[in-house]
Amino acid sequence: MVTTMAEVSARQNPTHEEVVARARKVAIAIKEDAGTADEMRRVPEASIALMREAELLRTIQPRRAGGHELSMRAHLDVISALAEGCGASAWVAGVAHAHSWMLGHFPEEALQDVYGDEPDTLVSAVIGPRGKAVRQADGSHVLEGFWPFASGCQHATWLILGAQVFDPSGEMVDEGDFLLPTDQVTIKDDWNVAGMQGTGSNSVVCKDVRIPAHRWLSMPKLFELETPGLQGYDGWLYRAEAVPVLSLCLTGSAIGIARAALPEYLRLVAGKPVMYTDHIHDEYVATQMNVAQAASLIDAGEMMLYRAADDIDRHARAGERMPMLTRGRIRMDCAQGVRFLMDGVDKLFHTGGATGLSMRNALQRAWRNLHATNMHGLLAMEPSAEIYGRLLLGKEPNTPIV
Repeated sequence: MVTTMAEVSARQNPTHEEVVARARKVAIAIKEDAGTADEMRRVPEASIALMREAELLRTIQPRRAGGHELSMRAHLDVISALAEGCGASAWVAGVAHAHSWMLGHFPEEALQDVYGDEPDTLVSAVIGPRGKAVRQADGSHVLEGFWPFASGCQHATWLILGAQVFDPSGEMVDEGDFLLPTDQVTIKDDWNVAGMQGTGSNSVVCKDVRIPAHRWLSMPKLFELETPGLQGYDGWLYRAEAVPVLSLCLTGSAIGIARAALPEYLRLVAGKPVMYTDHIHDEYVATQMNVAQAASLIDAGEMMLYRAADDIDRHARAGERMPMLTRGRIRMDCAQGVRFLMDGVDKLFHTGGATGLSMRNALQRAWRNLHATNMHGLLAMEPSAEIYGRLLLGKEPNTPIV
């Protein structure tokens, strides 16, 4: 049934600490299925069900749509905790958080479409403008296109898909994201990859789908925080800057994956000989130095990403626009943070011995998944560094995605 404003106001939301405690319990339950997710090339239904039952998908979802509407720090805490159990499940939950945050900017009618009957709805998305939409006289759009990397789409009842927007004469007039039921697209079974196999990030395709006017959001308007969802909004979370939020939502799983890799490495090398030498890993200076450096890299990545979360929250709570330089730094922080996490696990993987090559070994899964995370376009190191470098040198960024 539709969640009314009165019911939302009366509902007692869980605290940050309570939601994180639930995430830790779910992580324990889904850990054994991390390998199954890889084999299935999607998150198991049981893992999704556990996250829904614990209301973890609601972490930054609007309160007026039954969500908890907590903070970006809470988001990182929840997703990183889940990733200590299953990195693929955490990735899908992390991007679903991003999409629930975006929905806070859509018109109220769109929120009711998605969450009115089921507040624990999982929304999948491909936010980049890969499709084409033609604007109609009544404000609706006709959408078509092909969108790869729709993580978790098999479990989603709704999708958000990005497209360039054209008027009937063929002139491009905007870029934005469109909300539509999953049953209006075709899901391609094409997710055959070497990392993050368990995320089910298949491609989706549609043609000539009419999207009502209330189910679209202009991305330039989102970047300027001039969206329908902010009209009359008296909270703070959706006043955060869009690109920092969307970038950060890609990083939480990496924290938990790297965090869990360290004890797995220590378990693997405990009492183990260094092959073809007289050394034991525990007493071998090279191992001692390597694990210390790896742990420091993991700590550095985690601290960098939590600093970004706290900066996003702080500016939004204050009701102030984040300076462009800080926005550029956070985009760089997200890229550098996941790179540090990957580099730390690289050190562990390459010195953990050939046992780590087993497809059932958690360390090789962490290594593969972190490399896949670092390949996401919004986390690419060189473009992020160029943007931040230009801003540090007093130049304008060469993209609005900052």
